[in-house]
Amino acid sequence: MNRIINIVSSKVRKQIYIEQSQDNLLKSIAQQTGISEAEIIRTCIDLHIGDAIATPQINLSAWSVEKAFIDMIKKRPSLPPGRDWKREDLYER
Repeated sequence: MNRIINIVSSKVRKQIYIEQSQDNLLKSIAQQTGISEAEIIRTCIDLHIGDAIATPQINLSAWSVEKAFIDMIKKRPSLPPGRDWKREDLYER
């Protein structure tokens, strides 16, 4: 009995509003699986939050620095075509 009290006391009660279609789906899944609606909701929250945490955050300031660097490179004068060395020159070194 003490274990049941500990499990219940570790949870926080929340009251939420969901769409009728969500309620119908929730009830259907609970009936088919034998899992409580509350447990299904907790599982869905865990899965959604897990995805959100695992998704890398985009650092826009880093991108703006990178974009400025790319723009600077694009403004450089282009190099003349061709090369001024021969393959054999590499082997002489």
